[in-house]
Amino acid sequence: SPGHVDFSYEVSRSLGACEGSLLVVDATQGVEAQTLANAYLSIENDHEIIPVLNKIDLPAAETERVKQQIEDVVGLDTSEAVEISAKTGLGVPDVLEALVTRLPAPKGDATKPLKALLVDSWYDSYLGVMILVRVYDGRLRRGMKVRMMSTGAVHQIDQVGVFTPKTTRVDELGPGEMGFITASIKTVADTNVGDTITTDRAPCDAPLPGFKPSVPVVFCSLFPSDAGDYEDLRESLAKLRLNDSSFEFEPETSAALGFGFRCGFLGLLHLEIVQERLEREFDLDLITTAPSVVYKVHQTDGQERNLHNPADMPDPVMIREIEEPWIRATIMVPDDYLGAVLSLCTERRGVQQELTYVGNRAVAIYRLPLNEVVFDFYDRLKSISRGYASFDYDMDGYAPGDLVKISILVNQEPVDALAFLCHRSQADSRGRSVCERLKDLIPRQMFKIPIQAAIGGKVVARETISALRKDVTAKCYGGDITRKRKLLEKQKAGKKRMRQFGKVEIPQSAFIAALKMGDQ
Repeated sequence: SPGHVDFSYEVSRSLGACEGSLLVVDATQGVEAQTLANAYLSIENDHEIIPVLNKIDLPAAETERVKQQIEDVVGLDTSEAVEISAKTGLGVPDVLEALVTRLPAPKGDATKPLKALLVDSWYDSYLGVMILVRVYDGRLRRGMKVRMMSTGAVHQIDQVGVFTPKTTRVDELGPGEMGFITASIKTVADTNVGDTITTDRAPCDAPLPGFKPSVPVVFCSLFPSDAGDYEDLRESLAKLRLNDSSFEFEPETSAALGFGFRCGFLGLLHLEIVQERLEREFDLDLITTAPSVVYKVHQTDGQERNLHNPADMPDPVMIREIEEPWIRATIMVPDDYLGAVLSLCTERRGVQQELTYVGNRAVAIYRLPLNEVVFDFYDRLKSISRGYASFDYDMDGYAPGDLVKISILVNQEPVDALAFLCHRSQADSRGRSVCERLKDLIPRQMFKIPIQAAIGGKVVARETISALRKDVTAKCYGGDITRKRKLLEKQKAGKKRMRQFGKVEIPQSAFIAALKMGDQ
């Protein structure tokens, strides 16, 4: 059962291009929340599912208990489950045999017009855009002119091949086959994941249903540290989006950070991976702002707007109601850690829906505000359960919330990139936590720097970074006190002028720290 909830879209795309699934369950761990989520995805796609128990070579493996768990929780018959050890190779031939005998053969007609599904795409610096396709009807050959049905773009195929697992050229791909094609495509926008590929001269009647478009739930802004890297960042994001169609980006400007992009992701891990790939693969130095979710703002004039960036929030007088996104979370946890997990969910404004037991594991279903989950809920859950709890979620609509915007002011100037929304009951503690953290991270200047958290015009927390000062009285030996006082007054006037005109540089680490502001 593939790891993190952020990548369920990748899993659903692969499932959409196949006829059957292997449900691989760890014989030592048993069924986890992700196992359940992916099994349901597979059932939605009308798949034949073969249960497979892995790691049976380990002394801690409990095959009979796990089989019973699969029957109770997932509802699959495990009488013909395949027991394997991927490490030693034990039972692997049985899996390959089961793939052939138990999964249905792909349907398709080679004589019909070409109909192929675009499953994935990525950028190759020599060949341009490479496309992974699954052929349903007709044949794909080298030299054919094909059309992308959603964009209408026409391309001539240069290469056709399959993965074995290295790339191997073939003459053609027929119904039911998966492989890759290249067509000297240089523009990233021409390839949309889930699109239907057909022949230009005799196209098919209707496109394939494709995939449900993914909806980004977490937004943050990316800015280049050097303003000259803006175009490089734009190109890099376009190339990454080719391989990962589940994130979105659009240009934006910030008073504090200059030109950058507002990006949407499926979750916090997804955000971190995209950021890491931009830095590692494209050698960019980035500043990332605190992530936020999409709020619905109902205004007094009857308008409704989606708020992606807390800095864009309208005047509180204009707001009738703010709705925040909620999720339905499934948490599976051993009995011993249940109390700590339930108190974590309650602390995050969670509402318990169900609590059931499967053997010695509890399955808790909670409704939680997404805003409380995106920061560090997953990390906290793993740490309080010693890594044994598993977590999966689905979006569960919007609900009104008593939310306020907290602005962070550094030296009396609001920093738009540090603004965030939170529940009114947590505003003071969250504001104080950010101010304390910024105090440790912003370097001291020659003048005093106040750091304030404010809701509208009301300051709810304040920290002050004391000034570095030169000892101006060092040259005075004894004598009249008025001489010293004169020098100190002169220094004080200079500091006041500095504070008026001084600019405070906020380091990258301060923006990152605001992300992790949770509960430390």
